Amino acid sequence: MRWVHWIVEPDRLPDAEPTTYAMQCAVCEQSSDPHVDFQEPKTWVLRHAARNPCHHTYREIIVRPWHAWMTD
Repeated sequence: MRWVHWIVEPDRLPDAEPTTYAMQCAVCEQSSDPHVDFQEPKTWVLRHAARNPCHHTYREIIVRPWHAWMTD
């Protein structure tokens, strides 16, 4: 057994999963689909708010891949 140092950081390797963005209504909890371009979830919020005029608060959901590895 030995002690090792671990590093964790956002995964920027070429084969990393993409970072995705979604928005969720804090009133009814409906959500947009995840998308790599934030414009799509932002458009969803505008449509949802137009259909539900009393739904004013939203949550941003970001899924960002991370990578951990040992160093010597």
